Amino acid sequence: MTKILRSAFPKSIVFPAILIILLALISRLLPGMRTIDDAYITFRYARNILAGNGFVYNPGQSVMGTTTPLYTLLMVCLGSFTGGVNAPFPLLALIFNALADSLTCLIIWQMGKKFTSNWAALAAALVWAVASYSVTFAIGGLETSLYVLLLTSTAYMFLIKRDTPAALCAGLALITRPDALILIAPLVLHRLYFWLHKKDSVSIISILSFVLPPALWYGFAWITFGSPVPQSVSAKLVAYHLPQNAALIRFIQHYATPFTAHDTLGGIGIAIGLVLLPFLFLVGALRAYRRSPSSLPFILYPWLYLAAFTLPNPLIFRWYLTPPLPAYYLFILIGAEQLISSAVKRIPIRSKQSLQKVLLFTVILCMPIVASLTEWQLKPDHGPQTPAPKMAWFKLECLYDQAARLLSPHLEKDDLLAAGDVGVLGYVTNSEILDTVGLNSPRSLSYYPLPAEQLVTNYAIPTNLILDQQPDWIVFLEVYGRKTLLQNSQFMDQYQLFQSLETDIYGSRGMLIYHRQTQNLTAE
Repeated sequence: MTKILRSAFPKSIVFPAILIILLALISRLLPGMRTIDDAYITFRYARNILAGNGFVYNPGQSVMGTTTPLYTLLMVCLGSFTGGVNAPFPLLALIFNALADSLTCLIIWQMGKKFTSNWAALAAALVWAVASYSVTFAIGGLETSLYVLLLTSTAYMFLIKRDTPAALCAGLALITRPDALILIAPLVLHRLYFWLHKKDSVSIISILSFVLPPALWYGFAWITFGSPVPQSVSAKLVAYHLPQNAALIRFIQHYATPFTAHDTLGGIGIAIGLVLLPFLFLVGALRAYRRSPSSLPFILYPWLYLAAFTLPNPLIFRWYLTPPLPAYYLFILIGAEQLISSAVKRIPIRSKQSLQKVLLFTVILCMPIVASLTEWQLKPDHGPQTPAPKMAWFKLECLYDQAARLLSPHLEKDDLLAAGDVGVLGYVTNSEILDTVGLNSPRSLSYYPLPAEQLVTNYAIPTNLILDQQPDWIVFLEVYGRKTLLQNSQFMDQYQLFQSLETDIYGSRGMLIYHRQTQNLTAE
């Protein structure tokens, strides 16, 4: 039996696999829950489903305000076994995301070994295990971990010619986030090209595995919500104001510093990375393509992703920057490994093999991991006092939680609560929410776009929206209403300040809680 086990699981696989899994799990479980506002929106949808209210944010309002139906349904399944409507969704999300990222790391490792030696493959997996852009959104409760797992699984299964699993992962990815199409489209075109040239075949089972999951969901969405396009997508295109090419600039900075070189090297790190890293990516991509032409869609993915997200110039949230990084890390590290190996061969010394191992260990394995870890802090200034990425900042969520718990004793059953950031407030109070940005409240969109002179930052609240809809309560950062509500005499006559919570987030002069004058309340 021992011989059989050793044969099935050789040490060369077991030990690195254990290392990868342990590092990924520790890197997520140690920081603890640092849940991001958008995750609470998903949790509220899940809770409403479990309560029998349907796939809704506000009961009785058929609005699809989340872009991740599969993750929502996953939370429903997990919640049904752990307390129903009282399930600890942030904890469930943390545990699931930690496991999902562990699998992703293993897949990155195995995929890399198809193109190169174990050094770059192992390094890419370990970097992903500790990278801020990976850890932050796993502990933040978002769907990012599931999404990246499905994308990398699709690419890997496609690479090893496991058509049905690849097709199923692709179909599920499409109902985790619709932008999965950025990777899936070139995969489909690649397969279609070979099928048309009689070089490959496509089974009916594979086609059904790919088509059925999104067909079922988007068919349901069309019937239930009147459109397969989430309301949140429409709202983000209308409500946010951005300088021209803001998204492109953000992505250029991001691709120049995937290992957070700007933290250790400053502007020099960005300048070097802007030239060096795309070059290393190209070297690694050529190596991978020569080994397996089926890698082409995964090679193209980071650049197609950049184009898809920069041409419309949307507001780039931090988690938008995460999906292309596994491919970006992998091909950069493969390229660096190739250059080191080629350079060592040209050095006229006897111990070339030893020198090569030292350089690979230092440059390929240690430096990217150490650079990624510089983005961590041992003792954050808020939240759990355990090591966590600096990016895992959730002070605003903590402030909204404070506001929600302050408000809860005063909220009546039918009160309408208005806010721009609605995740924490909606989850904690469970009140009917007027989403002033329109992600979950379509009626808000008719008040956009706002004139430029009324904007201090995005999320500025239209005055007429509040005057027309007459919410009982409104919670907002002062900067959101500085040039709208707070300068309007009609609003000031109708609403009274209930409480101001101290903060300077986004340059605000506090978080403000207002209530309509018909109520006579004082803060506790």
